[in-house]
Amino acid sequence: MHDIHTLQTRRQWLARCGGGAGLLGLATLLQGEGLLAADTTALNPLAPKQSHFPAKAKRVIWIFVNGGPSQVDTWDYKPGLDKWAGKSLKEFDGTFENTTGFFQDKVGKLMPSPFKFTPRGESGKMVSEIFPKLGEHVDKMAFIHSGFTESNNHSPALFMMNTGMARMGFPGVGSWVTYGLGSENLDLPGFVVMSDPLNRGLPKGSAANWGAAFLPGVYQGTHLRPSGPPIDNLSRPETLSVGGQRAQLDLLKQLNQQHFAGRQAETELAARIESFELAYRMQSTAPDAIDISQEPEHITKLYGVDEKQCGHFAKQCLVARRMVERGVRFVQIYSGGMENQRSWDGHIDIKGNHSQFAGETDQPVAALLTDLAQRGLLDETLVIWCGEFGRLPIAQTGEKPGRDHNPHCFTAWMAGGGVKGGVSYGESDEVGYKAMVDKVHVNDLHATILHLLGMDHEKLTYKYNGRRFRLTDVAGEVLHPIIG
Repeated sequence: MHDIHTLQTRRQWLARCGGGAGLLGLATLLQGEGLLAADTTALNPLAPKQSHFPAKAKRVIWIFVNGGPSQVDTWDYKPGLDKWAGKSLKEFDGTFENTTGFFQDKVGKLMPSPFKFTPRGESGKMVSEIFPKLGEHVDKMAFIHSGFTESNNHSPALFMMNTGMARMGFPGVGSWVTYGLGSENLDLPGFVVMSDPLNRGLPKGSAANWGAAFLPGVYQGTHLRPSGPPIDNLSRPETLSVGGQRAQLDLLKQLNQQHFAGRQAETELAARIESFELAYRMQSTAPDAIDISQEPEHITKLYGVDEKQCGHFAKQCLVARRMVERGVRFVQIYSGGMENQRSWDGHIDIKGNHSQFAGETDQPVAALLTDLAQRGLLDETLVIWCGEFGRLPIAQTGEKPGRDHNPHCFTAWMAGGGVKGGVSYGESDEVGYKAMVDKVHVNDLHATILHLLGMDHEKLTYKYNGRRFRLTDVAGEVLHPIIG
């Protein structure tokens, strides 16, 4: 980059600025024709990039089970809870301090699951009765039963699961993925987020869970509003013609490129310039991508679009499939809203809470797996089911007992995208209180996701404030035993 003071004459200044703008235009044209082999990410930060090694997955759909699902009531069968029923957790584990940190006067005894578990699939995986349809897909899933995290409070735990850090101000997983790989469709966002559409609120921490933080802003998640217009300014103003809008953008682009010619090291500026063109292209492509009315009746029935209990989540899962088949790199769907009975945060009535939210998601997520598989997309689409932490195996006392937060153990599963099916990795203890065998930290989970996408988590870095940051900070081990 040239210092303006090194340009001695007006003629030199005009020549260099004009040449820079012309070269930018030429490079863009050559890239569009597939004739430019050099790296053009300075011109378009979302341009597709090579992975570090051959990828097993090209894209991700993350079903974020917001609020903290109980592992012992969903996927981690614990017959040992019957043996210890009614006894103190301190009797089982002397390190337990007889407090949960939140409800010190409501610490109950060890409580078996109120749900019946049965073996499913050829693998015989024991599955809770609240997942009758997802249970049909266990032979596609790799279960992680030994997850643990660093906080028992929603906001920092959400930040940890989404960004690898238990505090705000760091890029989300989807931002890191699109920074590392770009987007397969330059007419749609690389990273899309959908939240609860039943007016139950956003997850704790809101947009900080899918923000780009110090990465260029073009990599932040695009939040589809749950009601009203899904994206701001998606429709062109009625007073502006197609030609008029295109002329405005062409002039703006010309001025921006002249400004950028002498500032090519400023990646945030390149991202801002590209955002105008992306917004314009989205006006024609995004409405089609989110329009599920084009789907045949047998597909909408498969997802349960017209079912009262699950219809809202069914529509989001169907939009997710339409997004990934059009090349969107990372889609995240939040099940549940802010907290407590508005999400999987079952402090009160764990039976009613988990029955409700499993009922909202079981058919749609099962349909998503079926639909991706029959379209030949599941092999290259990584589907993740995971929340921010687990729940304690003891009762939180009350008229209808619930369960409190548990950062010491959670269960997640992955399907498609290069993972083995019908396998389980790691173990929790006899009652599901702590991860015990082959413990999996959130950093390990993130390292594995990046590995499946063809990226080395230690090499995917970004220099900020004099330090090279990465999603996995200074830790992370790939879970090779679950990779096919």
